[in-house]
Amino acid sequence: MRLLIAEDDAALREVLVRGLRENGYVVDAVGDGETALAYLSTYDYAVVVLDWRMPKLSGFQALAKFRARGGSAPVLMLTALDRSADRVAGLDQGADDYLVKPFDFSELLARLRALQRRRLTSRDPLLRCGDVVLDPASYETTVGDRPVVLTATERAILELLLRRTPAVVTRQSIAIHAWPSEAYGISSNTIDVHLARLRAKLAGAHAQVETVRGVGYRITPS
Repeated sequence: MRLLIAEDDAALREVLVRGLRENGYVVDAVGDGETALAYLSTYDYAVVVLDWRMPKLSGFQALAKFRARGGSAPVLMLTALDRSADRVAGLDQGADDYLVKPFDFSELLARLRALQRRRLTSRDPLLRCGDVVLDPASYETTVGDRPVVLTATERAILELLLRRTPAVVTRQSIAIHAWPSEAYGISSNTIDVHLARLRAKLAGAHAQVETVRGVGYRITPS
């Protein structure tokens, strides 16, 4: 699950990145609204966290431009502004939620999970293929009635495959969604190693991860 954090306070940004990565997220972090907008034009994020006051472009301005371009990713605004009028303005501009600084990190995690669930309300919130089931909000994965313990990277790969099934997912897409550095996954056998481990953990499932030679991977019922 890839997130974008746009926060100009370097110390807070570092804390957020470290905490989110420890909780299984792949995180891109930037310090101004202009760079945030550039990242939003490049990657498809599960959730975007924007600080209200940033240099070059404020979070409010970046959000307006993102929505004007048709961007649909859920956006959580971070701000020290606690006036009702400010919250209303942010929500009217296209924010999905609003968190006032200072905040408890556990509350941020809960709000991120809620935004992920909200994005799935029009369809089954559980991702399935055969008897493989992944809950993207709780991170629980099962094969039939058997719980499966996945690493954060394995879970990110499986989630991407399940979201795209029955389509083929390219190696580049896997690298983008599962690693902070896309080049790391592309330029080594890292993807192959993680896919092998994932297949081993899904052994016996009524679904299989297939290699489409020269293209990528897909998961299909078996």
